[in-house]
Amino acid sequence: MQAAILAAAGLITRVIGLLYGVPLTRIIGDLGNGYYSTAYNLYVIILMVASYGIPTAVSKIISAKLVLKEYKNAYRILKCSLFYVILMGGIAALITFKFAPYLVEAREVVPALKVLAPTIFFSGLLSVFRGYMQAHGTMIPTSVSQICEQIVNACVSVGAAYFLSTSVVALTSAEANAPQMYGAAGAAMGTGAGVVTALLVVFIFFSKNFKNERKLVAADTKKEDSYGTIMKMLILMVTPVILSTLLYNISTVLDMKFFYMVMDMKNVPDVEYITLYGIFARKYTVLVNVPIALATAMSSAMIPGISGSFELGDKKGACEKLARALRFTMTISIPAAVGMAVLSKPIMDLLFPGSRPVAYRLLTLGAITVLFYGVSTVTNGALQGIGKVNIPMINSAISLVVHLIFMIVILYITDLQLYGILLATILYSGMMCVLNQRAIRKYLGYKQEFKQTFFEPILASVVMGAVTFFSYRLVYMICPSNALSMMVSVIFSVVIYFIMLLKVGSFTEDELKAFPKGGLIVRIAKKLKLI
Repeated sequence: MQAAILAAAGLITRVIGLLYGVPLTRIIGDLGNGYYSTAYNLYVIILMVASYGIPTAVSKIISAKLVLKEYKNAYRILKCSLFYVILMGGIAALITFKFAPYLVEAREVVPALKVLAPTIFFSGLLSVFRGYMQAHGTMIPTSVSQICEQIVNACVSVGAAYFLSTSVVALTSAEANAPQMYGAAGAAMGTGAGVVTALLVVFIFFSKNFKNERKLVAADTKKEDSYGTIMKMLILMVTPVILSTLLYNISTVLDMKFFYMVMDMKNVPDVEYITLYGIFARKYTVLVNVPIALATAMSSAMIPGISGSFELGDKKGACEKLARALRFTMTISIPAAVGMAVLSKPIMDLLFPGSRPVAYRLLTLGAITVLFYGVSTVTNGALQGIGKVNIPMINSAISLVVHLIFMIVILYITDLQLYGILLATILYSGMMCVLNQRAIRKYLGYKQEFKQTFFEPILASVVMGAVTFFSYRLVYMICPSNALSMMVSVIFSVVIYFIMLLKVGSFTEDELKAFPKGGLIVRIAKKLKLI
């Protein structure tokens, strides 16, 4: 249930991200998206170094202390975590702001990066409080804060981008790319405003929860760990998670850097290749990240449970939690990937009208990464939950090296351009998936079940994909409306997929009842004689 809450919030925020991306793209264009994506990718890397591993570390360490009823130590871990992010986040924010002109090659990216700098500090504080609440087994504060963050982000991004790219530019600058440059800075303002809003929301939840926690802390008579011991434990936990996450995500920045470098060597104009990268980062990547949000939510929600089971020596229980998380993730991710591949052009035409053909072709060919990233993200969380935080880091490093060599070679010897990045991304995500599965089998004794987790959703999705393809075209022939045809075909697809899953016996009655509104689903399925 907690995973479902976080997953729902993740999907809602990604949908909001898609929706506000439409007017934002119309305001700043693909070139402005390229400037913003360049700044944002660098911001994410700096944020990872400063505090990105904190939610996972805080969630794991505090949940282990709570299982042992060591409430004072849990509170001390919270205080040490806050000290860590205030120090690291503050230093990182100052360095980013001061040295922004030296961190990026294109000067048009500098304003957006400077605007993002203070967000690094506030993101660290937000991470600690989210990790603390997740350790207590509730994903509601994280979910609510994520939705509030994205709503504010959407409103401020679009409003500030429009204001800065029109009014401010008209008064202060006549440069050719000034509207896109200042528009990207406006989009960055939305990111910061969203993080500050989320911090206020999650702190309200924390304040209410800590009133009860304070009584448990006062009554705890167990031995207290020293602050030095806790800081050492925190750093030992955070550092591998940061390095793992850094390696897992730095591929985005390196892809961008090497893509720009090779295109420059081939004498492609910088405006052209930055525009192309804007298409990849703000159209293709944003779309595939919608279903991947489910895997991220599953990973976050699963860590405290697996950590608790493993701490008590219950490997079987940890394996069962992982199996449920993978199965639920694949049940959603596989049809999402098929649907995106089949409806790639209508989706792009609806959300980003006037896009180049490369935009929907990327989505068709790259939808498979939804599956690979889904599995690798969940298994990453499982490995971190059992304390094997170095393994995802090693797997990421191996995958990254192979990925970069492949990408540089294919970009240099061919004219595939964005397709070269896409092929390298598929290779990277696939390798992470395989290497993590091997590690899970070795350290947790987990044996992957294929029939219900993969085969049945794939079978149902193939049938669903055919229905999606033909129903869209049939409706479009009758009524040539892209939006209406998509809506009808998606409704048909969901119904067909659900029926197919039940027909192949993918879910039992008890499993269906565990879903939100599960009783209603069971009654409908019985009336239709599907179970």
